[in-house]
Amino acid sequence: DTAHFDTAGTTRRAFVAGSASFFGLAVASPMAFADELSLDEALSPRVLGQSDAPIHVAEYYSMTCGHCADFHNNTFPKVKARLIDEGIVRFEMRPFPLDGLALRAHALARAVPESKFFAMVKMLLAKHAVWVRAEDPIAELQKMARLAGVNADIFNAVMRNRPLLEGLVAQRQIGIDKWGVSSTPSFVVNDDLLISGNKNYDDFAEALSAFGA
Repeated sequence: DTAHFDTAGTTRRAFVAGSASFFGLAVASPMAFADELSLDEALSPRVLGQSDAPIHVAEYYSMTCGHCADFHNNTFPKVKARLIDEGIVRFEMRPFPLDGLALRAHALARAVPESKFFAMVKMLLAKHAVWVRAEDPIAELQKMARLAGVNADIFNAVMRNRPLLEGLVAQRQIGIDKWGVSSTPSFVVNDDLLISGNKNYDDFAEALSAFGA
């Protein structure tokens, strides 16, 4: 039910220092973020739901994780309709890229305006099998970027933007350090409970029942 990443022996410093080799990032001078984008905005929380919702769910997910795609394609629509839209749950999505391709897909989702983030994630996960298994997955990502209004210059800048890529890696590391996240999807509920694994709606709602869902 989950996709795993081995965190044994991995410290924050070692991981961030080794991120270039782990994710296959080109060793090059930092590239300035595209003029149309703000790094702070790109790395800011992505949240759906009312700010006063009694339950806060933070999902750690990877764009290349088949279990994450299944959750978002099949369970999340019910979560949104029954829990988020009803003011019960405030749902945050946090990056936990499992590989270099996932990292770049996360970066692409952060390159679109915040108002389009969830639509971009929905598209990427709905088409997960197409681009993840493609002979040239980056080219497939670029096709979807065009559909979202991201032109070639911005796309190429985002794919090589070390501050953005390393910022996403750092957010993942927080999940490892603070919550012990080692697989996707994982859900932190009200900064208290860690739920690991893909769930159908009934199981997901039952896990939240202790918090009033």
